[in-house]
Amino acid sequence: MDDDLKPADWAEEQALFRLKVIGPLLCGDTMSHGELAAALRDLSQARFRPPYAAVTRTYAVSTLERWLYAYQGGGLGALRPKRRSDRGHARALTDEQRELLLDIRRQYPRASASLIVRTLEADGRLASKQVSAATVRRLYRAEGLDRQSMKSRDGEVRRRWQAPHPHALWHADVCHGPALDVDGKSVPLRIHAILDDHTRHIMAIQACATERESEMLALVAKAVRAHGAPDVLYLDNGSTYSGDSLATACGRLGIALLHAQPYDPQARGKMERFWRTLREQCLSFLGGSETLHDVQVRLLAWLDRHYHAAPHGGLMGKSPAQALGVDFGAEVGEEKLREALTVRGRRRVRRDGTVSLGGVDFELDQGFLHGRVVTVVRSLIEPTAAPWVEHEERRLPLRPVDAIANGQRRNKRKPSSKKTGLDTPFDPPGALLDARLGKEPGDE
Repeated sequence: MDDDLKPADWAEEQALFRLKVIGPLLCGDTMSHGELAAALRDLSQARFRPPYAAVTRTYAVSTLERWLYAYQGGGLGALRPKRRSDRGHARALTDEQRELLLDIRRQYPRASASLIVRTLEADGRLASKQVSAATVRRLYRAEGLDRQSMKSRDGEVRRRWQAPHPHALWHADVCHGPALDVDGKSVPLRIHAILDDHTRHIMAIQACATERESEMLALVAKAVRAHGAPDVLYLDNGSTYSGDSLATACGRLGIALLHAQPYDPQARGKMERFWRTLREQCLSFLGGSETLHDVQVRLLAWLDRHYHAAPHGGLMGKSPAQALGVDFGAEVGEEKLREALTVRGRRRVRRDGTVSLGGVDFELDQGFLHGRVVTVVRSLIEPTAAPWVEHEERRLPLRPVDAIANGQRRNKRKPSSKKTGLDTPFDPPGALLDARLGKEPGDE
């Protein structure tokens, strides 16, 4: 089992996808009705690729609005798709009719869906009321044959914006620092940080040697513990932030994920400005011989003694510490945080009581589970802690296999003093001879 945090089932995967689609709407809780309607119309023009789909598609304003209000009223669970009423029944279109509709649209791209349906009904190639124009339009969108085109970004006007209150939106990003020389080896330096949009306060920062999704998960957990959870987490489209683990964990914590458009660094201006300040005032003065721990303590000292205390131009002269004050985000209990970062997988226990996780063998003491498939659990919030097995609401510990210790362990089974039938000679021909001679069992 790997450490990737994935959706529990198809329905949760669909719910996380819908949450990703409506993410841009969730940071606008102060929008007026007209602003929200405009934002819905703009979002309805964007194309998304649903899970397992081969092509991208758009979503109607009514659909986006329904998803938005469902999430605001019931969280991630309200976005799980409902079972179709016609599940298990044949769809309205046959394969031949579907291909016919697609071919007509390719040959006559300006013909509307309603005109195509009416013409085919008049020709007798579609039964009356067999399919609606709305269904055909959805088919065309799914196949990339709709008439809408992506809006040109040329001449786009950028406006200064800011989240309405602390913890409404957090930025998360990674900065490439100068390589470190540790014991004669070059070690890359990657600074992971989370910044609050409204206050410019750094919620968490960590010096690492890599930029993996697991490190960003640990940083999010650290920030949530210290400051509570935000409404929205704003990220770029890099692989560090687009995996299932981060999306699943944030969805379970009630945090909406919002990704910036590709090749649009201007949209991440606040985070880029912080990185520039960090380079100018801290990273440029590293000697290169520091360890990751040395860099980390310097980062924390710089934040505490200078950045958080200095007046900020974007805050009308206030410092980030003053702007944040004692404001706390949505409270997340330790149990909920652990559950959000818990990975579960199914594994078969070998006959010797061992199970392999990530290339490491662990052993289980419960012999009755040997040879059976069990649920193995590990927490990403404590990556060094040993995993365990969940069985009938019990937590059964796993420990790394120590073959040498197992070889020196004495067999605790005591020899049985009870006699069995096999303690006497087993002689089928002799038994037949004794019966022939009339001997009783036990006679000499």
